[in-house]
Amino acid sequence: MTSPHAPEPAAAVAPGPRVVIADDQELVRTGFRMILTARGIDVVGEAADGAAAVEEVRRLRPDVVLLDIRMPGMDGLEAARRILAEDPSCRVVMLTTFDLDQYVYAALAAGASGFLLKDVTSDHLAAAVRLVGTGDALLAPSITRRLVERFAADTPVPAPAAHRDLAGLTPREREVLTLLGRGLSNAEVAAHLTLSEATVKTHVARIFAKLSLRDRAQAVVLAYETGLVSPGERDL
Repeated sequence: MTSPHAPEPAAAVAPGPRVVIADDQELVRTGFRMILTARGIDVVGEAADGAAAVEEVRRLRPDVVLLDIRMPGMDGLEAARRILAEDPSCRVVMLTTFDLDQYVYAALAAGASGFLLKDVTSDHLAAAVRLVGTGDALLAPSITRRLVERFAADTPVPAPAAHRDLAGLTPREREVLTLLGRGLSNAEVAAHLTLSEATVKTHVARIFAKLSLRDRAQAVVLAYETGLVSPGERDL
C-alpha cells in the first residue's frame, strides 16, 4: 500500500521534436542549436544551403526544419517545396531577417507552417518549434490573413468553382472555409453560423482532410488562392 506521505510520481516529460537547422550563417545555426538543445529539443542535423537541407531531411527524417529563406544555390523556398513534396508530415518553419518577407507568403502556400524572425527570443524559438511539432500552425489565422492581403493582391486566382479541390466540399464546409480565410476563430465561426463550436471543429477537420491541409494558416492561403476570399474584402 502506498504511504500517504509518499511523493507523487514525476509526470512524464514529452520528448521534444527532432529538428534540422538550415542557414548559411554558421553562427546562426550554432546559436539556435544551443538554445534548442538547452531546452530539451534534439537538433539532429544542420545544413548551410537548400540542397544540403533537402538531403539532411531525406536522411534524418526530422519532425521540424528551420529553413532560412535566403541561402546560396537553392534557396529556402525551393528547399521547402522539395522537402514537403517528399515528406508531407515534416513541418517547415521559415527563417527571415525581414518582417513579412514576400517569400514567406509563397512558403505558406507551399505548405510551411509559419515563419520566425532571426531576432526571435530564445523562449519564443523553443516554444515555436514545439508548437509546430505538435501539428499546429505557428501563425494565427488573422496574422496569416494580413500576410496574404499584402502579397496576394497581384496574384491572379481562379474562380472558386474552377478549383477542383473545392468540389468535394459541402456548401456548409465552403462557408466555414471562407470564414477561416477571413481570419475567424472557431468560436467566431460558430457565432456567425449559429452552430456549436464542436460542430465547427468537426467541419474544420473534414475540410482539412478533404483538401489535405496541414493547418489553419494553409487554409487561409487556399481561401485566397481559390477566390473564396478576396484581398481587401472587409471583415464581417
